[in-house]
Amino acid sequence: MTRVLIVDDEPGIVASLRRTLRKEGWELLTAAGPREALRLLQGGAVDMVVSDYQMPSMTGVELLARVQERWPETVCVLISGWADSINEQILREAGIRTMISKPWDDGELKATLRSFLTP
Repeated sequence: MTRVLIVDDEPGIVASLRRTLRKEGWELLTAAGPREALRLLQGGAVDMVVSDYQMPSMTGVELLARVQERWPETVCVLISGWADSINEQILREAGIRTMISKPWDDGELKATLRSFLTP
């Protein structure tokens, strides 16, 4: 089964993403921050990490760059309300496949994530 890890320090965003993605047939894991996400990743393979950008202990870009260093086969997606302030080159260098702006459109979000998870 496809495993997707959602990382956000805001419980409401995590709950919203879970509701949006629950019928996709993926196993959804959640982490309240980067450190918890890294612990979960050490416990088993994850196909995709969907991370918020703005978090207290490290940015989503920093988290996803670490994920790519240790688990290069994992698809990394950034979600941000600050999309205009994030340089595309930084995303590429961190191995982030795409960035989704908040607020997101549920249909577009699901289609984008599916496009990276479907062989």
